[in-house]
Amino acid sequence: MSERVIGVLASGRGSNLQSIIDHIEGGYIKNARIGVVISDRASAYALERARRHGIEAVYINPHAYPTKEEYEQKVLEVLEEHGVELVLLAGYMRIVGDTLLDAYEGRMLNIHPALLPAFRGLHAQRQALEYGVKVAGCTVHFVDREVDHGPIIIQRCVEVREDDTEETLSARILEQEHKIYPEAVRLYLEGKLKIEGRRVRVLE
Repeated sequence: MSERVIGVLASGRGSNLQSIIDHIEGGYIKNARIGVVISDRASAYALERARRHGIEAVYINPHAYPTKEEYEQKVLEVLEEHGVELVLLAGYMRIVGDTLLDAYEGRMLNIHPALLPAFRGLHAQRQALEYGVKVAGCTVHFVDREVDHGPIIIQRCVEVREDDTEETLSARILEQEHKIYPEAVRLYLEGKLKIEGRRVRVLE
């Protein structure tokens, strides 16, 4: 069976990227490989993580292109050059536009550190603490035309403690992110996810 090719877009340290790499190398995600990691930041540690595992690491400077569409067209070209079937956003700090969505609709996943639809956008953990919630968590979802909005695949809850700071809550949520993102990728590649409107049904 030929390997399925994953592409990852990242802007930062890439801890969720590392989790996906580890789960592929450990055999939890089977018959798949990461073909390329693309970052919009030259200093992103995600690129170094990719290189350490023999994965093509590509920096594309968004400021080198006059428009978002032209920048995304370059990203798309790199993804297609590597035969990418599934795109994962792993701390990618740009809003995905129509160029990429048109090409990868239903084939692009994101992970967000909140129980969507609550606390969309930046600083979700801070938002949760300021709101006074008792439970926080993380969500893997399909990417659609709105930020942190697409059909939900998996969610995991984390208790909010009385002495939590943004940092401590973020760390506990991240532990769960590293578990549910590989699970969602595995389910996708095994053909077990079916989108029905707003719902994602997991097939047996």
